Amino acid sequence: MNKQIVLDIETTGINLIEKHYIGHKIIEIGAIEIINRKITNNFIHFYINPKKKINDKAYKIHGINNYFLKNKPIFLNIANKLINFIKNKELIIHNANFDIKFIEYELKLINHKIKKIKNICKITDTLYIARKLFPGKKNNLNALCQRYNIDISKRKKHGALLDAKLLSIVYLNMTRKQNKINFLKKKNINKKNIKIDNIKNKNINFNKNNKNIKYIYIKKHLKYLKYIKKKNNKCLWLEKYKNN
Repeated sequence: MNKQIVLDIETTGINLIEKHYIGHKIIEIGAIEIINRKITNNFIHFYINPKKKINDKAYKIHGINNYFLKNKPIFLNIANKLINFIKNKELIIHNANFDIKFIEYELKLINHKIKKIKNICKITDTLYIARKLFPGKKNNLNALCQRYNIDISKRKKHGALLDAKLLSIVYLNMTRKQNKINFLKKKNINKKNIKIDNIKNKNINFNKNNKNIKYIYIKKHLKYLKYIKKKNNKCLWLEKYKNN
């Protein structure tokens, strides 16, 4: 059973020069479970009182203010619930370094026994996947949702739980195994037993340079050209073929 957790956070702000998390706090965590590539109804969602003022720029992004958070639990009170939910599972995060460093910083502040998330989880960064799939293009969550025709009409602001839900769908789309084009199936050819004009051709090497397979295609094509001539009393392609 393959269990994955898609996670997102919102914060009081970030530093643009030094380490992005220093002096800031997490104010919202949303995480959704995926089992065997199916999004489940199992999730966690916390609003957290940061005990510090939310940056104006951050507020414009997520719309969460200090008044709303004043009666919410502090990180210490939800830390173990978070760890238990993600432990021994693969974490799926967009721009993983941002979220992971914030979580580890919060754990350090409360002197938690878990120091490094990578020690309890495998971490997958969807931003890295997106950049490999779509080099040189915008790869933020909105851009990816639009690329995969995912409805983002409810995303007026950033929100940890909503963004985790959207990222879950984006991730499943980005990692969907593409159906390999089966050349033989496309040409209506059965590898085990090829029938053309009631002639059975067994043990054929299906290498594209194989003369046998070329002969089969020619026979089939000629049969179709003869059908056209019979129906229309004339077939220029057949005459041209005979002349050559």
